[in-house]
Amino acid sequence: MYNLPKLIRRFTGILLLSFVLLVFANFVILAFLMAWQSPSVTDSPYNVAIQTGKAFQISESGYTLQEDISTQLKEQNIWAFVVDNDTLQIVWRTENVPDTIPANYSLSDIADLSVGYLNGYPTYTGETKNGIVVLGYPKDSFWKHTRASWNYNFFAHLPQIVFIVLAVNIAVILLIYVIANMKFLKLVKPITKGIQDLSIEEHVHIPEKGMLSDISANINRTSNILQEQRQQLRKKETARANWIAGVSHDIRTPLSMVMGYAGQLKDDANLTDEERHKAEVIVKQGKRMQNLINDLNLASKLEYNMQPINPAKQNLIAIVRQVVVDFFNMDIEDKYPIEWQTDEALTVCPVNADKDLLKRAVSNLIQNSINHNEQGCKIYIGVTVDNCCTIIVSDDGVGATDELIEKLNKTPHYMLCDENTTEQRHGLGLLIVKQIVSAHGGRTDIEHSSYGGFSVKLTLPILA
Repeated sequence: MYNLPKLIRRFTGILLLSFVLLVFANFVILAFLMAWQSPSVTDSPYNVAIQTGKAFQISESGYTLQEDISTQLKEQNIWAFVVDNDTLQIVWRTENVPDTIPANYSLSDIADLSVGYLNGYPTYTGETKNGIVVLGYPKDSFWKHTRASWNYNFFAHLPQIVFIVLAVNIAVILLIYVIANMKFLKLVKPITKGIQDLSIEEHVHIPEKGMLSDISANINRTSNILQEQRQQLRKKETARANWIAGVSHDIRTPLSMVMGYAGQLKDDANLTDEERHKAEVIVKQGKRMQNLINDLNLASKLEYNMQPINPAKQNLIAIVRQVVVDFFNMDIEDKYPIEWQTDEALTVCPVNADKDLLKRAVSNLIQNSINHNEQGCKIYIGVTVDNCCTIIVSDDGVGATDELIEKLNKTPHYMLCDENTTEQRHGLGLLIVKQIVSAHGGRTDIEHSSYGGFSVKLTLPILA
């Protein structure tokens, strides 16, 4: 369930990011709308009123307004009049002043229209000589705060207040989000746990309920199918192992009889040389068949963990040296000389291993060089120690192609389901070597020999 907190953090992060981006976008849009709706400094009603008051000229005939200001007022449908300071009466007006506008004003009237409305028209005042100019804008063109009064401390602490309000809003949104998704997260938890259990081959059953019931049902079906496949595979593997063991057992008795009689015929002086040679061929081929049966049994047992391994502290150099001596004692033909390439100063390489199995692995490698080089070859055997113990068995024989070496390195099983039984049979000895080394926690590398032939490197962990 290590991924569930990541899922929660991801959802929370997306939510916070969405909230921040939404707030930022709202501020940007609000600023744009305010900039678009707000008049410029020169078009502000207050500035227009001030400029209009300055644009008046007084002569004997009365007040005269400059032409450009008069044109501006007409274009914006603004009406205007001038109230005399002494008489508090209108002494000048535009032609479009509404009829409902009174002609006389008191000081309180002047005060009201300077900050508010006159008969529903937003009004703005400006100072002129001997009077006050009043501009009236169309109704619903501007909204004036007629009774605006704000506490100073409120504006002084406005940033802190905005921050607190935003924090509270975020907390409330997160709380609502968590509560709303709690049920969903409870449904996700067993699903993620079930997927993890599938990866380690455990049986899975998830309650099929809620909005994710379809997913739970599919996971359950997948688990049942996998369990059934594993059971069938185990049955097949058991049947195959039993079949191999049974056939091997049944073949041994008649094979022993054939080899026994053939051995007698080979040594019978009454037979001709050709007949005794044929008997000798039967003995050799029978021995080869016997070895193949033993290899097949051992490979099967190693694959299914049926071969008991008895590890103990061993000197790997002594084991390999003993195998080489055994081959010398077998009086192998001179066309297969063996060269010992281990440093004479290196006498001990401790490993935790089954001595008999390691001897079998090294023997297989030497025999592999002999079997695949009928014209003869030189075999090189050495042991090196670095951070691990390494056995190298090489030859200068015919070697193998790059494709075959790659296949031998990657083939997971000697029972390949193809028609090339020749390659399968030749790979059995090497497979046993790989299985033995793998059972000891080591690694097998098959490669070209530096002498032009075939080489196998066995790497085993050194015993501290």
